[in-house]
Amino acid sequence: KIEASYSKDEVLETYLNTVPFLYNAYGIEMAARTYFDKSADKLTVLESATLIGMLKGTAYYNPVLNPERAQARRNTVLSQMVKRGKLEQAQFDDLQKRPLRVNFERQTEVMGPAPHFAMQLRKQLIDWADSHGYNLYADGLVIRTTIDSRLQNFANQAVARQGKQLQTVADAAWSKRDGWGPGNELVQTLVRESAEFRAAVDKGETPEDAQKALLADEAFLQKLRAEKTRVQAGFLAQDPVTGHVLAWVGSRDFAQDPFDHVQAARRQPGSTFKPFVYGAAFAQGAQPTDMLMDAAVEIPLGGGRVWRPTDGGPPSDQPMSLADGLALSKNTITAQVMHQVGPARVAEVARALGVRQSPLEEVPSLALGTSPVTLKEMISAYSSIVNLGRYVEPVLITSIEDRHGKVLETFAKPVPEAVFDARAAQVLRNTMRGAVDRGTATAIRSRYGIQADVAGKTGTTQDNTDGWFILMQPHVVAGAWAGFNDGRITLRSDHWGQGARSALPMVGDFMQQAIRTKVIDGQERFFDEFDTTPPPSQMPPPADAPLGAMRDWIRGLFGGDPQSQPQMPGQGPGGLPPVTHDPPGSTAPPVPAEERTGG
Repeated sequence: KIEASYSKDEVLETYLNTVPFLYNAYGIEMAARTYFDKSADKLTVLESATLIGMLKGTAYYNPVLNPERAQARRNTVLSQMVKRGKLEQAQFDDLQKRPLRVNFERQTEVMGPAPHFAMQLRKQLIDWADSHGYNLYADGLVIRTTIDSRLQNFANQAVARQGKQLQTVADAAWSKRDGWGPGNELVQTLVRESAEFRAAVDKGETPEDAQKALLADEAFLQKLRAEKTRVQAGFLAQDPVTGHVLAWVGSRDFAQDPFDHVQAARRQPGSTFKPFVYGAAFAQGAQPTDMLMDAAVEIPLGGGRVWRPTDGGPPSDQPMSLADGLALSKNTITAQVMHQVGPARVAEVARALGVRQSPLEEVPSLALGTSPVTLKEMISAYSSIVNLGRYVEPVLITSIEDRHGKVLETFAKPVPEAVFDARAAQVLRNTMRGAVDRGTATAIRSRYGIQADVAGKTGTTQDNTDGWFILMQPHVVAGAWAGFNDGRITLRSDHWGQGARSALPMVGDFMQQAIRTKVIDGQERFFDEFDTTPPPSQMPPPADAPLGAMRDWIRGLFGGDPQSQPQMPGQGPGGLPPVTHDPPGSTAPPVPAEERTGG
């Protein structure tokens, strides 16, 4: 078939332009640049024969790793040229004695604007190509992906801008006198974990001498500091309805750090996990208007242990609605809700919505996001919330074509899977508007001027190690994570360490540009499938109502006794179990210690 359509020279040309030569070099032109640092039309006879000789087995006749084999194979090619009258015997006698003289330069693979996405794509495509008899690199396949180049560009710019800002903060924090230096215990630990330390010990130095020498080596310490205190980030945007991945940024610089902080990195999500707690409660009949006391909380764990979650400041000792508890990211409120619905149910909700690969520890502190997850899982779960409890598998590819445009396969749209109560998901989604309108994410409105119908949640982990923010819009869910590859390194700032200041700006910048350029419709609103308006008895009276009306409303919420502990409806008399303490005489220390993960 091929020979009927193409001449032998055309077949040979096509083959030489696509055949792999190792080191990301495909085709004779890239091979010439890789092994001899010149264009193919500048190759000498010896160099050409070397590359042609590799075709029998590129790895076996690799001139970089196996020069003797490559030279012998090169000479075989030259002898064939003599046999076919393409080379004089005298020339052959002279050329076969010459060395290879390889000028190797590894080619940098061009990954495009979404390199981490391309790596994920490659894993998926290799299986497809193998099962369908295609060579992924040599057959000229055209892959149609879900990436929106405009949104990808906005995401790249947003991550670059915020990454630069945070790096300035990190550099300043670690340059202080009490920051990076030989006397810092963390620095000493990092030195002992370094490859240089291990190499010195392997050579016979004592660990003490090796550490002392490295701590005195200023150049080494600067190199280690640059590596360890480099700020990292991840960003992902997805269409919640179709599952199409629209933008994917796995790190600040793929060439410098190819590790994917979207798909591969598991980090504690902090308060971005709280919606699953409230969602579980709403599915059991709770309402956003239900009240709990914002007071010190002690939850028994058994064995004399007590969990005492706290917030950044003291509790108000006032009633607070579940809606405000979520919007303001109150740990005291969230912990009480978790105690009522139970860790097992919360974990079940999270898994159903999209957190399906990372293991979740079913303990009370799960409410505050203490189990590490990936950004990709969280975006999937939030997409399920927007999609009213329907999970859609993320999609990367829409179709594959051959080099002539013939469609080889069209990938069917994923079928939404009903995994969570739709009414409860709608209540949760609408309640999450509060974080943007009056809570921890108001910068979306005030700083970035986004007036679209959006909802979201910030997240910050213990010691400001991880910063998160996820924003939901009817057709785009976008989220970002900011931190360091080593979780022991932080920005050393309670201000910049908060997710609202580290991760939110990436999402805000992205969404601002997308709406401004009309890539995203800023006028589109969430659609309510259900009427979830609370009954009049649960609605607070207007602000100018008589004091007696307000008193009666509060009395009704608290079961007739304004002094009693508020309870959530549908949970039976008594509301939450009473606050308990260690039994008298208990000597077991409270475990875990105070949780300060929050908004």
